[in-house]
Amino acid sequence: MKTVKEVSQLTGISVRTLHYYDEIGLFKPTEVTEAGYRLYDDKAIDKLGQILVFRELDLPLADIKLIMDNPDLDHNSVLAKQREMLLLKKQRLERIIANLDGMLRGDHEMNFTVFDEAELQAMFSDMLQNMNESQKQIFIDHYGSIEAWKQHMIEGAFDEKIQKNYAKVVEWYGSKDAVKESLKNPPKSEVFAAYQKRIGDIQKKLADMRGTDVNSFAVRQLIGEYDFVAKQLYQVKDAKPLLMDIAREYRENEDLAKGMDSVYGSGSAKYMGDAIEAFYTRPGFFE
Repeated sequence: MKTVKEVSQLTGISVRTLHYYDEIGLFKPTEVTEAGYRLYDDKAIDKLGQILVFRELDLPLADIKLIMDNPDLDHNSVLAKQREMLLLKKQRLERIIANLDGMLRGDHEMNFTVFDEAELQAMFSDMLQNMNESQKQIFIDHYGSIEAWKQHMIEGAFDEKIQKNYAKVVEWYGSKDAVKESLKNPPKSEVFAAYQKRIGDIQKKLADMRGTDVNSFAVRQLIGEYDFVAKQLYQVKDAKPLLMDIAREYRENEDLAKGMDSVYGSGSAKYMGDAIEAFYTRPGFFE
């Protein structure tokens, strides 16, 4: 058994941080002596090693805790997904550098079109391939045929407002390639439904806490879970842009707020919006 000081020396993690991880339930000591000293066995130190790997990958503490607390979650699949996200981030940074190089050379021409027609055609095909017949029939009934629906979508896609919406989606996913990949490999319908239900459960718990300080541990823990589930559901590497947009809609979209409040109670939409914003803009446990 090792003391907290020995674990600190072994891993390079400060004693204060180890105490903090204990307080939030992320990494508990194997036992605590009558005198109050924390002791750790080899199994605990192995667990700390896993936590530090996830931390090096910039996973928030909330996500790490959910991973470590879920014995059914395949840690290797999480690492593989994180590797994929890092590669996408690397590609995005390379594109930014290329654009900066062009600006330094005096290339001032800018193209505000997010997706060109060829990309839209491919995205439509991927989306169609992953729809079942009943889903397709909804659009056939509305537009008359799949081809008419496709034409409507592609022609309307070059509207400035639509392109701005596409730009927002690209921001959520981190890159155009990530958006296109998500259309090729959407979550299965039963998985999608399960994640949606989980988000609904989180929203209900948040609504039931109306009046509680949005910076309280319990509220921030719920938003941390919301962040984690949103990443899995929408296959995004960073849920902050998406959830911050949702928070703004909760506060500014009167129709949406009325709908949310009719389901969860008066003031629920604003409270959820405030809780999400506080989670991402104020320092705390899940930062």
